[in-house]
Amino acid sequence: MPGLRHTITIAAPPERVWAVIVDVERWPERIPTVEAVERLDAGPLAVGSRTRLQQPRLPTAVWTVTELVDGSSYTWESRSSGVTVTATHVVEPHPDGSRLALALRVSGWLSGIGWLMSRSLTKQYVETEATSIKRAAETT
Repeated sequence: MPGLRHTITIAAPPERVWAVIVDVERWPERIPTVEAVERLDAGPLAVGSRTRLQQPRLPTAVWTVTELVDGSSYTWESRSSGVTVTATHVVEPHPDGSRLALALRVSGWLSGIGWLMSRSLTKQYVETEATSIKRAAETT
């Protein structure tokens, strides 16, 4: 299964980093790789919550939370014809504040060709997301 993982250390407590990553409605103002967000369910993120994300150069996608450990991690999936993208966000305590790990896996019968076409852009987006979350958590 193709994918990638990116970690970054953030000089902020895990609670603050968590607050930034679950506040998906504010991602467009904090993360330049996110143009628009629409929550499709009321309330805080929970298993089953759905969010529509619009990103430059990518098709608009609906992400559904499949796992959530409040305060430390969540995983969500987006499905389109022949491809499932699974993204995980993990916040852990670190001596310098927190460590954020972002991981992305691509599966499905079209995942190989899709990954070849989008790997470079996806890597850039994940790294930008991590840096943007770091900036937001450290300045909040």
